[in-house]
Amino acid sequence: MKWLCGLLIAFALALMFLGSRRGADLAPGVVSPGRRSASAVASEVAAQRDTATALGAVPAGKQILFGDLHVHTTWSIDAFLYSLPIFSNEGTHPPADACDYARYCSALDFFSINDHAEGLTPERWRETIDTLRTCDARAGSAPDPDVIPLLGWEWTQIGSTPATHYGHKNVVIRGLDEDEIPARPIAYRPVSDMQRAPALWQLRAAESAAWLIDSDYADFMWWMGRLLATPMCRPDVDTRELPPDCLESADDPKVLFRKLDEWGIDSIVIPHGLAWGIHAPPGARLSDPLAAGMHDPDREILLEVFSGHGNSEEFRAPFVRSAASDPQAICPEPTSDHLACCWQAGELMRARCGDLSADECERRVEEARRLALAAGVSPEEVIPDTSPADWLDCDNCRDCFKPVAKLRPQQSAQYSLAVSQPGATPGSPPQRYRWGFIASSDNHSARAATGFKQFDRLGTTDSRGLRDPETADWIGKLFSPEPGDPRVPRAVRHEPRSFSALFESERNASFMYPGGLVAVHATSRSRDALWQALSRREVYATSGPRILLWFDLLNGPTGEAPMGSHVPFAENPRFRVRTAGAFDQQPGCPDELRDQLGQARLDELCLGECHHPDDTRLPIVAIEVVRVRPQTAAGETIETRIEDPWRHFECPPDPAGCTVEFDDPEFMAREDDAVYYVRALQSPTPAINGAQLRTRFDEQGRAIAVDPCYGNWQTPEDDDCLAPVSERAWSSPIYLDRAD
Repeated sequence: MKWLCGLLIAFALALMFLGSRRGADLAPGVVSPGRRSASAVASEVAAQRDTATALGAVPAGKQILFGDLHVHTTWSIDAFLYSLPIFSNEGTHPPADACDYARYCSALDFFSINDHAEGLTPERWRETIDTLRTCDARAGSAPDPDVIPLLGWEWTQIGSTPATHYGHKNVVIRGLDEDEIPARPIAYRPVSDMQRAPALWQLRAAESAAWLIDSDYADFMWWMGRLLATPMCRPDVDTRELPPDCLESADDPKVLFRKLDEWGIDSIVIPHGLAWGIHAPPGARLSDPLAAGMHDPDREILLEVFSGHGNSEEFRAPFVRSAASDPQAICPEPTSDHLACCWQAGELMRARCGDLSADECERRVEEARRLALAAGVSPEEVIPDTSPADWLDCDNCRDCFKPVAKLRPQQSAQYSLAVSQPGATPGSPPQRYRWGFIASSDNHSARAATGFKQFDRLGTTDSRGLRDPETADWIGKLFSPEPGDPRVPRAVRHEPRSFSALFESERNASFMYPGGLVAVHATSRSRDALWQALSRREVYATSGPRILLWFDLLNGPTGEAPMGSHVPFAENPRFRVRTAGAFDQQPGCPDELRDQLGQARLDELCLGECHHPDDTRLPIVAIEVVRVRPQTAAGETIETRIEDPWRHFECPPDPAGCTVEFDDPEFMAREDDAVYYVRALQSPTPAINGAQLRTRFDEQGRAIAVDPCYGNWQTPEDDDCLAPVSERAWSSPIYLDRAD
């Protein structure tokens, strides 16, 4: 094998020195001229106003705007890789596509581009800015722009231990003028990653050799070479004094916040995907960064509770895990609600015992469970030669709505509302998270907010896989560890994850969904009004449909207080919820879009389907209220502080909407602070991956088989894996602190 590798390297070098063709940078694309018709925007505003008026929900001068604050183009490294022929062959989608998709396909009011800063060269940062400025100019001015584009990036951090894990955060910038924009995005680039990077000559050789396969692969190698050739910024220099053409990095959130403070620009930092077990190590919990000063309450005012990668709202105690390094960690036995992967590792090993003695078999079963507990995010690697289906639905929530893969409950939104840390000084208020709830897409093909319809699973979600079985087999052998003895469990090496993680998506594909939406109660369709609504947390999340939602405290000290409010309170609170379902969707796209974009562009970018509402709203079937009482002392059990649902109200099947009022007669008696938020549940409709792994159970309620919805060749491309779910909206919480 070594001689073959040497031959390939020599061949690549020969190609390079013979002047073989090279890769190139990718163009940012061209934003389509013109704008959505003013009448189309006005009709949607009027329809919303009519529904709000019927519900008695017309706050002074406010309207609901819908957007997406988490959109990746193929200028994100992972997005580009998934666009390569080996995965989808769909091709690249640069920043201009994000603008056109938001304006025409999903008909949003606002969106932001949040490419991973780790892959943004200085040139691509400037071109992103220029593209968004063009998008802004094409959209028209207030009071009725067809879309408001926002600039941003993603700070993408993953730690191998709970103490070093802070997670992913989107930075969103208010303005597009030169004095409102930082010179560089701030990435997370650990020194270890730079040390592991190949030498520049190796990348150039690979770039030349890649031309033998496809120019897209050569373009990727060119990109990696450009990043490697760009110097890192000095870490000890004020960010405003650094040269514009270096790559800036922040090792932890505290450094990120300091650098944003140095810029002095209006920005919001939005954590997301915190409960993903594919990234967060076992034992990770949001109480740790709060205690370590890694939370900025002035910038981290919003939390993404739902995206195309699942729902991070719900806390589930059975899924709490010790850190992988904890020698006291225990593998829990299965229940009707939960199967731990460490337990399934033992069962898989037991099935392979064959002629081993009973004692030796049991020893290997216990060893498999121990190693799976210690395996961090990759317990499946403990047992050689297994398929995703062998692991059933282990470590995944069976009763959660569109759950994330491998739920980490101590990273969930509900946990964040319940946890407290001592104040910074003696006698000061406790430290807590107080954020508004939003949803977005986290889409990696420049398609913002694809959840308006449930269609084309591989185009509207991040489900990806190798479509050719022979290629899949070859890639699997290339990146898989040596199989070893199938009857001997193996330890998993905790190494930094590499590109091989891209090929571990077969099981996770069942947890990919069309994206969610941010909804804001804004005083106008302007950039300033949008930013003010985000800043005061008067926002809510939806799983994709444009559900209307109002949630108000009725007896606030100064009158009614909307969702997102933080109020000192000294009486029992009264609340009101008003909500209406989204309009049902017509197939295809409005006629005017064919005239504006042409059918070819609609098919290529919009996949032939656009936001195309009719005049009938889907009914809201229920309203649920969640009450959280934050910890008052260290060590209080989290699950006793979360009441989900605390109240449940059935709604009549009326397309006009649903209104409920309720109070909390226990608030004053309990003498605790309290947090309240609501969920509006729409009538069930078919949804992509609505049943995730499609688990089958025996008569005792034990999982016996799964039918994953693969992103690769094992599931037909035209199978959208539909199952009925109640799409929903989550209000931002209302935070009540005891005034006494």
